[in-house]
Parts: sequence; structure tokens; C-alpha cells
Amino acid sequence: MRCNPIGYIRSPYTDTFGIPRQPRLVTAAEARLELCPAFAREEAFKALDGFSHVWILFIFHHDCLEAGWKPTVRPPRLGGRQSVGVFASRAPYRPNPIGLSAVEHLGLIRTASGLALRLRGVDMLDGTPVLDIKPYVPYADAIPEARSGFAVAPTALTARSVRFSAAASAALTRYDPDGSRALRELITQVIAQDPRPGYLDRYPERREFGLNLMELAIHWRLESDHSLITAIELAAAAR
Repeated sequence: MRCNPIGYIRSPYTDTFGIPRQPRLVTAAEARLELCPAFAREEAFKALDGFSHVWILFIFHHDCLEAGWKPTVRPPRLGGRQSVGVFASRAPYRPNPIGLSAVEHLGLIRTASGLALRLRGVDMLDGTPVLDIKPYVPYADAIPEARSGFAVAPTALTARSVRFSAAASAALTRYDPDGSRALRELITQVIAQDPRPGYLDRYPERREFGLNLMELAIHWRLESDHSLITAIELAAAAR
């Protein structure tokens, strides 16, 4: 069996560290699915505008294609300390490294690169190959009585509040002067999810962290009751 990508994701997540662990947790994260020329045909999307959300089937391409699979994994949801079977998880290291995400669909656009599908609430690395798109059908796809095992839904009580230092706020004004990029919202939502690996709670002395979003390097520090964004600057690759 052979599968060919229909397109590639362009997302703000240029680094695997910081990608939310599930789709739609960071609603400020907009992305585009840039379609390969063979599939960039508007008639292939006829009637999709009647659906608010779509399923995206994609490949975990970063470090996964050659790494092979593991029968057990340690999910971040369990703090990285308890093992579960790979088929009881959404870990990327699978027999076939295929991912599945339900995301908001914002319509087709034409860009300099060709036809693209706008998406919101993605959890995919920039450059991710996409295998297929399917409409999300609420009456069939949503199962309110379903059990979710160890994957308990996050709540507002588990998210850390996020504040910006004066220097970080000044940088936001510089990199997003009119707010059209929604940088403050994106950074706030990503850091509020606490992207640190679960095992780091065993090293309470470590308080400083950093990750890349788009072309920017975001630095933050854990305070007693919040996360403080200390600096926002161009990432090394963008300088």
C-alpha cells in the first residue's frame, strides 16, 4: 500500500516542544494546508464549506519515520512515569506513524504557493505531510457518553496563568504592532498548557524555559502562581 501526501501543513509550530498535546486546545493557532498541485482543485472541496470542522490525517514525520515503533509508551498526561500500550495512546512512534486531528475549517484561499485550506486549533508541526481530509460529522463522530481512560479533559483550574514582562510586551508591539497575528493570544494559550515534559516536575530547581513559535523564540520563567514571559526575540534560524 502506498500513500502520497495531498499537501503540507504551514503552522506556527516550528519546534516540537510547545505543540499542544491535542487539537483545539490552542484556538489562536491558525495554519494552512498547502495543497500539492495535483490536488489543488477547487471542485475537490465542493460542499466542504457546509462543515465547520474537518478531520486531518497526517504523518508524524519528525524523527518518527526511521525511529520505528514501541509497544509501550509513557504519555505526558501521566507525567511520563507510567507506561501504557502504544494502541492506548496517541504517541507518534507507531507501526505506521499516522496522526488524526479534528480541527476548525476556515475555508479555501489562494496564496502565492497555490490553493490552501485555512485551519484553526491545529496541533501539527510546520511541514507536516497530510494524507487526507474528511468532514467532521457531529451526529456520528461525537460520542458524549464515551469514556476517555487516563486522558482526562484539561480544565481552567489546571492551566497556569500567563503574564508578560515589560520587555516581552514591548517585543509584542514590535513583532505584532496591530495585533493581526494574535501573537499575545497564541503565546498565552501555548504556555498556559504547560508544554514541559512531565518528568521535569522532578527537577523543581529548573525555572527557565524556551521554545520557538513561527520565527520567534519565546522565553519564560515559572513563578509561584504563574508563568512569566520574560523575552520574545527572533529565533536563531530567522536571524
